[in-house]
Amino acid sequence: MSHIKIKALGVYHPSHSLDNEYYVRHFDEQGKDIRRFMEHMGRKQRYIIDDPNENGLTMGIAAAQKALEQAGMTGRDVDMIVFSTQVPESLFPMNALFVHQAIGARHDVAVMDSNANCAGMTVAVDQVSRSMLSNPDVRTALIIGSDYNSLISGPEDEITYANYGDAACAAILERTEEDTGFIDSMYFTDPVNIDKILYPAQGLAATLQRNAPGKYIQWLPFDANMALPPTFDLLERILKKNGLTPRDVRAYCLSQFSLANVLKIQDHLELEDAQMIYVGDRYGYTGTSSPFIALYEGIESGRIRRGDYVLFWTIGAGYQLVAMLFKY
Repeated sequence: MSHIKIKALGVYHPSHSLDNEYYVRHFDEQGKDIRRFMEHMGRKQRYIIDDPNENGLTMGIAAAQKALEQAGMTGRDVDMIVFSTQVPESLFPMNALFVHQAIGARHDVAVMDSNANCAGMTVAVDQVSRSMLSNPDVRTALIIGSDYNSLISGPEDEITYANYGDAACAAILERTEEDTGFIDSMYFTDPVNIDKILYPAQGLAATLQRNAPGKYIQWLPFDANMALPPTFDLLERILKKNGLTPRDVRAYCLSQFSLANVLKIQDHLELEDAQMIYVGDRYGYTGTSSPFIALYEGIESGRIRRGDYVLFWTIGAGYQLVAMLFKY
């Protein structure tokens, strides 16, 4: 029986970083005290693009090259390329086509861009894993998650400007006969907040046709805690369905948007500190890639080893929750 495993990961971030003090001073000058907000979100540092030659696409290509090197592969070994992003550098052609060119992939390779907002890379890995299980011709896939978040974060909005960081992660999926890899996924979708996080705020047509303002994300107030009860239910159901208890999972690679949410999930499931992988203090919030950067750091630190159960969870604007279970 075939399974789909994560063969290798690669991460890229800009060399330039900013600490909380920069943002505290920035918002102090606007009469806003963000110190408690930074503590709530769990921020210390974040990587920010300051080179005009860098963007979401260049980060994604760099992460892909690192993953291929880690796997001992070349672009010729890849059967599918998927580029997940909320901030595409190019709409025509798609970003994945530029990746195809950069890594020297074959002509018989499927390429596509995808967007499920911050849940994007998790959704892409889930859907590609399922596709690979049904298509024997796809033995390897390269999934890239990359968001140039600081590009669309308004300097007057502390939720985005002080919170986000720029980074990319690439995962190589491989078909195997080993008893490992992708196990299951579950979703919860409720568009109750569909009008709260908007980009472009007036829609693309109005922005282009009527020159409407829309350079930055529009983030309107809403109760973020409403996502926690369905999150708890989602995580409990996927574990129960697959015969696992919360303690059976070695690592929880969750959305790095908020440390407070990570701690609430930990408390609800009665998890040990060692099971929680949190890197948002170092990377800031990297959007689509954040659960997989957590996985990468968990592996690099030795906290996640082959054969361990890993549970992913993340949330996309609007909103959609995704839980995905792997045996690494």
